[in-house]
Amino acid sequence: MRVVIAGGHGQIALRLTALLARRGDTAVGIVRNPDHVADVREAGGDAVVLDLEQATVDEVATALTGADAVVFAAGAGPGSGVARKDTVDRAASVLFADAAEAAQVRRFLQVSAMGLDRADDPSLDEVFAVYLRAKDAADRDVMARDGLDWTILRPGRLTNDPAVGTVTLAESVPPGAVTRSDVAAVLVALLDRPDTANRVYELVGGDTPIDDALGA
Repeated sequence: MRVVIAGGHGQIALRLTALLARRGDTAVGIVRNPDHVADVREAGGDAVVLDLEQATVDEVATALTGADAVVFAAGAGPGSGVARKDTVDRAASVLFADAAEAAQVRRFLQVSAMGLDRADDPSLDEVFAVYLRAKDAADRDVMARDGLDWTILRPGRLTNDPAVGTVTLAESVPPGAVTRSDVAAVLVALLDRPDTANRVYELVGGDTPIDDALGA
């Protein structure tokens, strides 16, 4: 399987790359900074340098040509302002989905976030509220597309703890934390399960093995 990952230098993306490479799949990380190519290769993947805030649909589609699946795992990250929450968390997702359709890659996984309905909470930081609205808009765009077999994964609070291998996964789950390694493992499982297309899953830590959680 050839999988192209937007946000290829992100912490979840690098873990996903390593898992795919370990089992013999080809992972290609799209990175903005040429200095990040070495990290993607060290994880076992290939890398394409492309700025999703500046690239055209055709440029991204070229990078996706021949892929069996794509994963949008990009994000503006901590410390970024309102503008980049929109240009990365929303607009880059829309661009990536447009490119997937242009390249005729149907399988599309999107890493989103839990609690998107909290954006209007007046107690929230303004930048975080914009982030939630950007993620919500990106998810809605993907879900409206007939040309993609999409799955949206909404993890809870992310940690760098070691993988557990057990989770709580459903259309709606209570708030909680989940390791980035377990998020990556769930993404691999979703890639192997075409029957999860057109579904939205929330994910936190739990007691159920990942395959069993998806089977349920």
